[in-house]
Amino acid sequence: MRHRQQPAARLSANALTVLRRRYLAKNDAGHPVEDPSHLFRRVAGNIAQAEHLYRKAGPDGKKQVTRMTEVFYRLMSRLDFLPNSPTLMNAGRELQQLSACFVLPVEDSLESIFEEVKHQALIHQSGGGTGFSFSHLRPKHDRVSTTSGVASGPVSFMRVFNMATEVIKQGGTRRGANMGILRVDHPDILDFIQIKQDPKELTNFNISVGITDAFMRALAQRKDYALVNPRTGRAVGRLKAEAVFDRLAEAAWQSGEPGVIFLDTINAGNPTPHVGRIEATNPCAEQPLLPYESCTLGSINLAHFVTGAAGSRTRVKKPSIDFDRLAETIPTAVRFLDNVIDMNHYPLPDIEAITKDNRKIGLGVMGFADLLIRLQISYDSDEALATGEQVMRFVWEQARAASADLARERGLFPNFKGSRLESEGHRLRNATVTTIAPTGTLSIIADCSPGIEPLYGVSFIRTVMEDVRLVAVHPEFERRARAAGIYSKRLLERVAANESIQGLSEIPWGLRRLFVTAHDVSPEHHVRMQAAFQKYSDSGVSKTINLPRTATKAEVASAFLLAYRLGCKGITVFRTGSREKQVLSCANVQYC
Repeated sequence: MRHRQQPAARLSANALTVLRRRYLAKNDAGHPVEDPSHLFRRVAGNIAQAEHLYRKAGPDGKKQVTRMTEVFYRLMSRLDFLPNSPTLMNAGRELQQLSACFVLPVEDSLESIFEEVKHQALIHQSGGGTGFSFSHLRPKHDRVSTTSGVASGPVSFMRVFNMATEVIKQGGTRRGANMGILRVDHPDILDFIQIKQDPKELTNFNISVGITDAFMRALAQRKDYALVNPRTGRAVGRLKAEAVFDRLAEAAWQSGEPGVIFLDTINAGNPTPHVGRIEATNPCAEQPLLPYESCTLGSINLAHFVTGAAGSRTRVKKPSIDFDRLAETIPTAVRFLDNVIDMNHYPLPDIEAITKDNRKIGLGVMGFADLLIRLQISYDSDEALATGEQVMRFVWEQARAASADLARERGLFPNFKGSRLESEGHRLRNATVTTIAPTGTLSIIADCSPGIEPLYGVSFIRTVMEDVRLVAVHPEFERRARAAGIYSKRLLERVAANESIQGLSEIPWGLRRLFVTAHDVSPEHHVRMQAAFQKYSDSGVSKTINLPRTATKAEVASAFLLAYRLGCKGITVFRTGSREKQVLSCANVQYC
């Protein structure tokens, strides 16, 4: 494993703020007892201990642990790669819960419901997020034979999960997060679609409608479809698909929710169909998982993989993606994530069992918008779509090759026999290798754009921990503005007052073209970008389809339909101003 020496990255002021608030180990008085370098050392040393499981005890095993500790430390301290937040927070500490994503099954009994409320609490306390399908719960007003009463329905029980989240802090550092999913053919689907139109309802949940191929066919043919009671498996009514879809688009236009997930598309790519059917995802919907399954994610900072860019010591004139260094980095990241599976202390025995049987990992990317800027490519161009597909294909191919190498060294994932990978002839260590996560706080630490999103603004405010507001001006814009001789305090004030800089004539057209923001990008292009990355994501893709305040319900509906047609596994839209609280906003809030 050959690695070029790269210096440790200098952390931004915002990165240091987030690390101190959320990640650094603290004493009983709440004061940090480690600095960022110690954090990366702690995590690297802990994750490298998994090497002992695959090396005989003795000098060689110790040397391997020491070597991988240094390799993992360099990888993180350079901010080339960061694992998901629970790994950074908990590795090498008492809790040692390292996964961000969990799915818990909810069956149609009080015992199951409240057992999973307990399990949810344990996961949230340890720093993880939970996803649920409520589709197995009988509809409201259905018969309850044991009490001769009637059922209250899945929406009412979601409130129980929501309240449990309200009173539990995730490991003292993260607020609880949930995903609630209901199939489109559940009799209570209209109540579910409407529930979050009240901003006081289910405040700790994201919700998504589970769409089926049968529903989409009924929609295309303007037919009705059956609603099925999950208790009996019998049809109990019919609705016009078009009317339900219109209600869904209207709700999403109004509040940003529900999102949709395409259940049959997800299960067409399920690597272990012989183990079970996937019905739910993690809170940000990029990770479809089986019941009790967890997944550990990590992301490569693409902004660091450009050669020939401004400031580079190379003499290459045109910036290009540094595929050679990316090829060196990916196997290390895959090995790191596979090690995490072994070093993890799981909240429940059932979670540990299926996680180790499938060994799913999710290697993704962040800093994609920054990569495009350094490559002189506008985000809302066909070239950007081609670049996204090219880089994700490379990550996927290299990650699969690395997983195959690990399979030869450590063995196949235990559920390999009977899996889709076996039928395809791919002998891998991990049932999945790629995922595109949102990288909200990780991108602040790495000082890059989040995930595959465009810039939200050239200058914007990011709210973290519910009470910390971080102001950011894109450093590359500032550098280029100075080089163009237009930099001034007044310019920054003008930039801060606008979500888009396209109307600021004092900024050269070329600079405006390069620094397009989320609201400069058409809904269709947003969806096409998600689809470009989905082609090479084994799991899903976290991507918000940002819409301007003036967007119509028809545009929301079109985005949903296009996402389905292009093979996306789900989609979430967000129209500016449709929620009272939002994570990103333009930097000068009085102008928003």
